[in-house]
Amino acid sequence: MGLTIGVDIGGTKIAAGVVDEEGHILSTHKVPTPPTAEGIVDAIATAVSGASEGHRIDAVGIGAAGYVDDKRATVLFAPNINWRHEPLKDKVEQRVGLPVVVENDANAAAWGEYRFGAGQGHDDVICITLGTGLGGGIIIGNKLRRGRFGVAAEFGHIRVVPDGLLCGCGSQGCWEQYASGRALVRYAKQRANATPENATILLSLGDGTVDGIEGKHISQAARQGDPVAVDSFRELARWAGAGLADLASLFDPSAFIVGGGVSDEGELVLDPIRKSFRRWLIGGEWRPHAQVLAAQLGGEAGLVGAADLARQG
Repeated sequence: MGLTIGVDIGGTKIAAGVVDEEGHILSTHKVPTPPTAEGIVDAIATAVSGASEGHRIDAVGIGAAGYVDDKRATVLFAPNINWRHEPLKDKVEQRVGLPVVVENDANAAAWGEYRFGAGQGHDDVICITLGTGLGGGIIIGNKLRRGRFGVAAEFGHIRVVPDGLLCGCGSQGCWEQYASGRALVRYAKQRANATPENATILLSLGDGTVDGIEGKHISQAARQGDPVAVDSFRELARWAGAGLADLASLFDPSAFIVGGGVSDEGELVLDPIRKSFRRWLIGGEWRPHAQVLAAQLGGEAGLVGAADLARQG
């Protein structure tokens, strides 16, 4: 199969890109994300049409945030879109006239990194995405492992603190409540409120109040050595690394790939994640350690991965 299109459905925009067999993006087209489920189908068709101009396209892959069934056709549930057993594959195929594959967006990003990014050279890779929430993907024996019903690797909703913080999924103590962009902002606000004298740089980047702290401010302040910002990253990394140690006990991969917006800070967050991983790895003194690698494809991982999964059918 030749050229395929990957579609990444984001909260504010839908991006479609033509991707070749080497994972290179040849053209893109972006449209705003509509507020309705039906509007999103129309927007996907518009983005695909715009990206495909001048190219012969063989198939389309869509990365969707939600539970996608084992046939990679129906979105069983999406937390941020009113999709409940949404037949997305059939609806988009009717609009674009091409074969369509639907995949969970974190799975698509994991596959993109495995095929064309940090996972190259590894047969067994576990990916986590530290964004607003926490997503993941499992590649074992060079295959994407989706589980019997297609909804495996929802790592963010592993309960790590019994009766802990309430999660958007309705449960309590989920991992993403302690290792995610939301968690990072919460840590920073709590610390800045308790010791504002240690958060002078951080507070100066916003509106001067604790409530005005945003993720971008924490990153900027941490790079300037703000104690509260640095400590907030360390707290997130402590939880992220401990979770990777648990995943190592389950899957024993050769590499973990850490992606998502939080990982854009590079060694500021990756180095403490590695230290926490080594600290909590059971039998770590006597067993091989998986590498903990930074994702390489950035925000394009999901689009590239979805396109490649469509190529494979």
